Amino acid sequence: MAPPMKSLRARGSALASTREQVCLLEAPGVVPRFDAALGGAGLHPLAATGITVFQINVGRLCNQTCRHCHVDAGPDRAESMTRATAEACMAALARTAIPTVDITGGAPELNPNFRRLVEESRRLGRHVMDRCNLSVLLLPAQADLGAFLARHGVEVVASLPSFAAAPTDAQRGDGVFARSIEALRLLNGLGYGRDGSGLVLTLVTNPVGAFLPPAQAAQEGLFRDHLRRDHGVVFNRLHTITNMPISRFLEFLLESGNYEGYMRRLVDAFNPGAAAGVMCRHTLSVGWDGRLYDCDFNQMLDLPLDHGAPGHVRDFDPARLDRRRIVTGNHCYGCTAGAGSSCGGATAR
Repeated sequence: MAPPMKSLRARGSALASTREQVCLLEAPGVVPRFDAALGGAGLHPLAATGITVFQINVGRLCNQTCRHCHVDAGPDRAESMTRATAEACMAALARTAIPTVDITGGAPELNPNFRRLVEESRRLGRHVMDRCNLSVLLLPAQADLGAFLARHGVEVVASLPSFAAAPTDAQRGDGVFARSIEALRLLNGLGYGRDGSGLVLTLVTNPVGAFLPPAQAAQEGLFRDHLRRDHGVVFNRLHTITNMPISRFLEFLLESGNYEGYMRRLVDAFNPGAAAGVMCRHTLSVGWDGRLYDCDFNQMLDLPLDHGAPGHVRDFDPARLDRRRIVTGNHCYGCTAGAGSSCGGATAR
């Protein structure tokens, strides 16, 4: 069994620096500037169209260390949202009619304020999504987590790279596929993914390699057939997500000699239709320390809101945030290639 991977930061990697990552991504001569592609599609400057998703990243602590992780999360990351910041998030949410709260990490369930965020968001009548790595459900300290999520009607958005063990374990760690299947069965036993239960189980898959994801509808069919036949697992829907060329996936691209080829592949697949529907246009991302971003990917590159928008959740101003100008960069090619990619899956059909 291979030893567990450590985060970029724990290994002292140069790529632990967001400045280093941005310099690589924006280096001249590799790919055309993303803003030029937006301009050619008549979309520059890109602007928000209102906020329908309030995404809260509660920190980088995780019980897994996945090879593709854009967060560089892991057991050795201590960044974690405080109670004061969590309360500021809920105070901001209460001032809006934003319908969906999307809680992510790391493994968000490991944050001591996770359940408070769920309970308060539900009290405010919002739909809540938990971005779950599945194996966290099996930790002894989280024995009641599945029941808690079901009791509050939380949509579980569960990461599963493949319906087969080998590629899943290659990306996420030895034995993760078996634990993921066990967790999915636990969720099915609580009613998740089953018709009429009202408990939504969404799977999220991303490629195990330097290529774009297949068509979302086709992938959903394959996952549905294989998981039901081989493991008795059911789910409601599946989202495909393109691997973003940042953090540990960027490290993989560089070490495997695939970086320039992957970036060109993204550029060649640029889709104006996908660009028009990118998630940053309707999402606001809150970092573990309360700083505001257009999306979780910008957050991981330390690219906060700009162009006069508020910088922290304690300064939340819906009027200035709803139509803000979006901060973009060459990593955005990842969301606009092919059928598009977002936290909600493909953005173009």
